[in-house]
Amino acid sequence: MQNVTLLGATGSIGQSTLDVLSRHPDEYRVFALTAHRQLDALMAQAKVYQPRYVVIADESDYAKAKSLMSETGVNAELLAGPQALEFVSGHDEVHTVMAAIVGAAGLMPTMAAVKAGKRVLLANKESLVMSGKLFMDEVSRSGATLLPIDSEHNAIFQCLPADYRYGQPQASGIAKILLTGSGGPFLNTPKQTLASVTPDQACAHPNWSMGRKISVDSATMMNKGLEFIEACWLFGVAPAQIQVVIHPQSVIHSMVQYLDGSVLAQMGHPDMRTPIAHALAYPHRIDAGVAPLDFSQLLDFSFRLPDFEQYPNLKLAIDACAAGQYATTALNAANEIAVDAFLQGQLGFTQIAVINATVLEKIEPSELESLEAIIEYDGLARMLARQAIDKLRS
Repeated sequence: MQNVTLLGATGSIGQSTLDVLSRHPDEYRVFALTAHRQLDALMAQAKVYQPRYVVIADESDYAKAKSLMSETGVNAELLAGPQALEFVSGHDEVHTVMAAIVGAAGLMPTMAAVKAGKRVLLANKESLVMSGKLFMDEVSRSGATLLPIDSEHNAIFQCLPADYRYGQPQASGIAKILLTGSGGPFLNTPKQTLASVTPDQACAHPNWSMGRKISVDSATMMNKGLEFIEACWLFGVAPAQIQVVIHPQSVIHSMVQYLDGSVLAQMGHPDMRTPIAHALAYPHRIDAGVAPLDFSQLLDFSFRLPDFEQYPNLKLAIDACAAGQYATTALNAANEIAVDAFLQGQLGFTQIAVINATVLEKIEPSELESLEAIIEYDGLARMLARQAIDKLRS
């Protein structure tokens, strides 16, 4: 029986994880559930899965959460705040941590799980975007097992040889990684009309069901840019060894091209339960509740290279990856502020990239050699983003 802490239980990844866990009650037990704002949903989950701990991110919501626990009959210990998230991530009795908190808020509890040597299922790409070297160094030092949950990175992981040597792709016969993306809802939308896109339109992804922030990132292809950065750190490859390929059908989740001309691809329905089940049970396989592909119903696969004029955020991310840690940290912070402003109706869709580019131009390069330095730099980039938004709106 493995004890599982689920960071970000009420999000789409959290819900999919609970669905997979519920199919294997003899193998997995929910140890802790955490959430940010969706307290009603969190308590509903806690009533079903009966964790030992329920954790909320904001201490000011403690009284409300405590009242909800009493009303719903949840019998668990309620904790609140950042230190509580780290506590349930590194707890001695926890075997596996699903790191599914969106954004920079997921960095510290995910790092706590790594430092404690846990089996970490990484759905929080920002942990690597913000602190790639520090994060991977800590994985190596602690002996933690790091398994990717993003469908693309999980696909790459499955296509790599079992004896893959981190940072030495050519020694494993690898020519390059092909990172696929759907292109989002605006793949065939004329560029000149994108300025008028609404938040609801941006969140209407054609293939995947995701939260609003990630959906907007998918529409701008910033999500693919962040995945590009994450892939460099996860697999120890240089930016030149990764190529982004648009595949609108989202059936091939990514590929690895080998020196002999072979290309290995991982395929499946666009359902996050597949990579979640793979990582939970690795190296074994368990039922994910996902139907197999019916090849008689697959009419065609199409591929194209991304248009950077259509997706300037993707180009910003690739360039930031080449520039170094400071640039990826700044870009992630600026993008979180810009996307939130767009969702609040304070910024136009195409202005997200404008804000991101402005912050990268204004911020001073810095050597980020500690988590404290990264958090401080992240705050600086957010301040610059807010200033840039205010200037655009004035």
